[in-house]
Amino acid sequence: MTQLQNKFDLEDRTAKLGETVIDFCRTCTQDVISKPLISQIIRSSTSIGANYMEANGACSKKDFRNKIFICKKEAQETKHWLRMLTKCFPDKKEELLAIWKEAQELTLIFQKITSSIDN
Repeated sequence: MTQLQNKFDLEDRTAKLGETVIDFCRTCTQDVISKPLISQIIRSSTSIGANYMEANGACSKKDFRNKIFICKKEAQETKHWLRMLTKCFPDKKEELLAIWKEAQELTLIFQKITSSIDN
């Protein structure tokens, strides 16, 4: 039951995405090309959870919506960096695809949240 419950706990899911990206990046060799990509993806993927935490502490509906929108943007940016990392590390494509799928699910969830606030 805990596994199913965590699937719907966005605080946990967003934190786990950032942790997964950090763990993945620790396995990557860094060179002049991969180093900036790794830096970017760590920033964008961990920002999703940080902004979600801020959204939960929002002082207004507008503030909440703005933070959730930032979560969506950071999730989309994370997908971009994952694509670039796939080019750098083609042998890790399957692992990167799994992370991409989670970032995509979060993008869709945050899109749904922002669109439901407008109604």
